[in-house]
Amino acid sequence: MTTTTKSEFKTPAQVLPHGVHPATISLTPLVGTWTNVDRATRDIVKIEISASGSSLKVDVFGACSPTPCNWGSVSAIGYAANVSSSSAVAFTALYTFSFSKVVVTGHLDGKHLILESFTEFTDGSGRSNYYARDTMAK
Repeated sequence: MTTTTKSEFKTPAQVLPHGVHPATISLTPLVGTWTNVDRATRDIVKIEISASGSSLKVDVFGACSPTPCNWGSVSAIGYAANVSSSSAVAFTALYTFSFSKVVVTGHLDGKHLILESFTEFTDGSGRSNYYARDTMAK
């Protein structure tokens, strides 16, 4: 008879020694107003990123006419380059609309923020899900 051992997932707080807390990364490198370097873009024209303590918020603006459409402010997750780093270099955020879900990711590349968005249509419209990539600058 073979005995099966059930694997158990443990959070970082459960694995760290008593009194040791997960590292907090500085979100400052991501914070600011970033605009698309392509003035004729039909994707994301601007993103405002703000931080309060360890909380990150993003506010995306899409290309609409005559003025950009504000998608609203949502919570985001900041990421460091590795487990020893203390500065954020990337983020992810999720927007949920009545007709779609959009995952927005961003990572620093020199003086630019590279945004990628993954749109899934949930309204049965038959539109193709799509990917977009935008280069942003402060």
